[in-house]
Amino acid sequence: MNVPLLIARRYFRSKNKRNIITIISNISMIGVAVGTMALIIVLSVFNGLEDLVRTLYGKSDPNLVISATKGKAFDVDRTFLMKLENTPGVALLTEVIEDNALLQYHDRQMVVKMRGLSDNYFGQSQIDANIKEGDHRLRRDSLELALVGAGVQHELSITLNNRLAPMRLLYPRNTPGKKLLEMNPEKAFNEQNLIAGGVFLIEQHIDDSYIFVPLSFAQRLLGYGTRRTALYVKVGQSFEIEQVKEQLRRQLGPGFKVQDSDEQHVSLFKAIKVEKLFVFITFTLILLIASLNIFFSLSMLVIDKKKDISVLLAMGATQQTVRKTFLLVGAIVALVGAATGLVFGVALCWAQQRFGFVSMGMATSVVDAYPVKMQATDLIFTCLSIILITLAVSIRPALNASHLDLRENL
Repeated sequence: MNVPLLIARRYFRSKNKRNIITIISNISMIGVAVGTMALIIVLSVFNGLEDLVRTLYGKSDPNLVISATKGKAFDVDRTFLMKLENTPGVALLTEVIEDNALLQYHDRQMVVKMRGLSDNYFGQSQIDANIKEGDHRLRRDSLELALVGAGVQHELSITLNNRLAPMRLLYPRNTPGKKLLEMNPEKAFNEQNLIAGGVFLIEQHIDDSYIFVPLSFAQRLLGYGTRRTALYVKVGQSFEIEQVKEQLRRQLGPGFKVQDSDEQHVSLFKAIKVEKLFVFITFTLILLIASLNIFFSLSMLVIDKKKDISVLLAMGATQQTVRKTFLLVGAIVALVGAATGLVFGVALCWAQQRFGFVSMGMATSVVDAYPVKMQATDLIFTCLSIILITLAVSIRPALNASHLDLRENL
């Protein structure tokens, strides 16, 4: 028979429901339950947001991006491209030129990120599913077209397929031997006209600043020639992205970076993880404060049960038995509260996943309801935190109980 557990359960199930100690214990359980539930829900929301970001960027991001370690661009030739295309796991290779340019439309203008893409880009991107208006093609027969972000279109009031009013793109002219900018705008800038053929809606940062154009158009405007700012790689379905990434890194050497989707947005994902960590620490501190009631209720229970403790010691119980008894009382209070909080937290997250009853509250949001995703590691770390907190707040009252003077209390 486990005597400490038997006595601890007896104290926990005290019949005197109006006893102040029982009331404080109940308040402790409720506090731990609410704190645990809130922690599970908030961590699951952060997981959901992280997944949502991956999904949003995954619609336009390639599997892998090759770029120069130093400088903005690098030279490519047919031999270099064929060597990469013949690498096991490389299903598709897209040439990219990206730089800032001035976009003018009627009497409005703004600086945009112009991304020039080779014709096979849409073989590795899901952007065609995010076309808000028009179509995704960058070329219609011999006519070159642009895809503009929804924010760019709204800012400049761009009309699609308007041959009478094309967009005007300007880029500083890089004349060899001349370092000063020409005072005459016509000589200072390269200029090209282009018609908008479609509007995409991916993610606000991209929508508000990007336009996609044919690679040949970007070459003419920017004067990059055989230089490219990046190469996009689509990995074959039967290959692991990580394996192909490592193979390309070995093949290209230290002069090039090969990044997967997460590494392309490493700052964003780091920020999400740091925020999640701070939220976990904050809610753990809240749980610690809620668990202080366990300390007070156990301290009062030790005072209330002095005679019982003395009787136990007189009957031959060891100090370890008494100490273990009161540690178990604290553990039961905390674990009942934590279990209740876990059940309600998991249930609410499941309901949100299934029914989406808490909406984002924005008409322009890419998802209707707050995304949530439960992870086993969150549940494990939450449980471990509760165990450590319970041990921390229960150990002092348990030590006091085990060191009571037998002669004074009999």
